[in-house]
Amino acid sequence: MTNRRTVLAALGGAFAAVMATGAMAQEVTLRLHQFLPAQANVPKLILDVWADAVEKDSGGRIKIDRFPSMQLGGTPPELIDQAIDGVADVIWTVVGYTPGRFPSTEVLELPFMVTDARAASYAYWKLFDAHMKDTEFKDVHVLGTWVHGPGVFHTADPVETPADLQGMKIRGASRMVNLLLERLGAEPVGMPVPSIPEALSKGVIDGATIPWEVTESLKVPELVHNHTEFEGAALYNITFVLAMNKGVYDSLSDDLKAVIDRNSGLDFSVHAGGVQSDADAPARQIALDLGNKIVTISKADSEANWLPLVAPIYADWVAEMQTKGIDGQALIDEARALMAEYTATN
Repeated sequence: MTNRRTVLAALGGAFAAVMATGAMAQEVTLRLHQFLPAQANVPKLILDVWADAVEKDSGGRIKIDRFPSMQLGGTPPELIDQAIDGVADVIWTVVGYTPGRFPSTEVLELPFMVTDARAASYAYWKLFDAHMKDTEFKDVHVLGTWVHGPGVFHTADPVETPADLQGMKIRGASRMVNLLLERLGAEPVGMPVPSIPEALSKGVIDGATIPWEVTESLKVPELVHNHTEFEGAALYNITFVLAMNKGVYDSLSDDLKAVIDRNSGLDFSVHAGGVQSDADAPARQIALDLGNKIVTISKADSEANWLPLVAPIYADWVAEMQTKGIDGQALIDEARALMAEYTATN
């Protein structure tokens, strides 16, 4: 009996040691940091859903604390470095907030490049996996890559032709959008999304370029009463990334890494881009209900009168990418082929 108790005690101690140090016992709390208020569509419909799924899939062993509106400090352009430096464990950000650092992502921000957010998000992940994973994004563990729905002008005065933009101060979301605005005759003003309402209300800017979906949380239709959208290819799109501190990911046990992996990657990226794009329609309806004016530029008008003005951006971008050792034209061709591949199979 004594020997049996000794053996059981030893086995129990060994089991406890495994539980304390092994995969089964690991419990992790991750801090998710981003720049939008908690009630905005991206945190509400994408980030919280992702975090809830990870928590559930892990059996509660992964807990994700959510910090909206830059509650951990810093500014939106600092988010990617917060993921690298460990200020936050997971971040969601606009890639263009750090211009020049992730140049390959700009291929999906070229004007009139994207017609469908799901297809573009599919292409983005494929391009990331093939060309950016071990180069531009080597310092973080990327969980998702996607784009929003079509970019739209939201302005104090109506914009029906490029001439209407002459002299207007318009908020731009990224370097590529600012180049677009310059080509159209507007004066680009770079600023993160949270700064838009105050800038509009104080007249610092005459309008902003953002997709419909985020206008609701920013109250944009209450601040300006004119909106210009485009049929066919989008005026522009913005690239996003959901990224994790590499050391934190690497420190996870294999089974918890598998939880993160199951809820991330290609399918998640396509889903996120689709959800964000689908949220455009309800937000657009708010502007209509307020009696705002929505100008819709036809595909024919867009191709005849808008695209020629911004087309030189393509050649300039390809030449610039060449100086960085990147084949820009090959990226454009590959992105278009991948978007067509997704469209043909979905």
